[in-house]
Amino acid sequence: MHIFYTPDITQNTYTLNEEESKHCVRVLRLTVGSIVNLVDGNGGFYTAEITSDNPKKVTLAILKVETEFHKRNHYLHIAVAPTKNIDRLEWFLEKATELGIDEITPIITDRSERRVVKEDRLNKVITSAVKQSIKAYHPKLNDAISFDAFLKEPFEGEKLIAHCIDQGEKQFISKLVSPYQKYLILIGPEGDFTPEEVNLALNKGFKALTLGDNRLRTETAALAVCFEINYLNR
Repeated sequence: MHIFYTPDITQNTYTLNEEESKHCVRVLRLTVGSIVNLVDGNGGFYTAEITSDNPKKVTLAILKVETEFHKRNHYLHIAVAPTKNIDRLEWFLEKATELGIDEITPIITDRSERRVVKEDRLNKVITSAVKQSIKAYHPKLNDAISFDAFLKEPFEGEKLIAHCIDQGEKQFISKLVSPYQKYLILIGPEGDFTPEEVNLALNKGFKALTLGDNRLRTETAALAVCFEINYLNR
């Protein structure tokens, strides 16, 4: 199954951009009459036939449309501090997209070792994972934002913060949230959140979350949260 990400599709025909056209014709060796699939990132899943195999401008005729394809029964937003090694963040984005995630926000904390991220590059990682895992919904990647500013943004749903600081009571996800809800979960940097940041989040209505006794890397903790929420909503 060959899948192309086409967020701007609106009609019964579609033309791939030059990069995708070249990949379609010269790498995948597809020709006129070949059947492919398209996803628009908003739940639309399309079956299409190639009508022109120009390597600079492949045209497609839409044969079938499915809406709300594999729509999820919950909404997961993970706000995660970017890792010093950007490959680790890219790994998380790829795997989280495959498992199922709706929104990601890079948050800059007091102990963040990386304060600049290239959203264009990260979005390409997400798009590739969308196609590979046959997702009709494309996770939203927000611009990086400071921790303090992020906490001021409204969110209606379950709010959790994962941290390793030995202060107050922390519980597992299964004890803190119910299925089929909207979830916002904060994951800190390699050096963890500061006590002040944890208190600030708790005062904003977040609940303290534990992921067990093992100390996890940032990207591992974020993926563990992604898995647990999806398992809870299976």
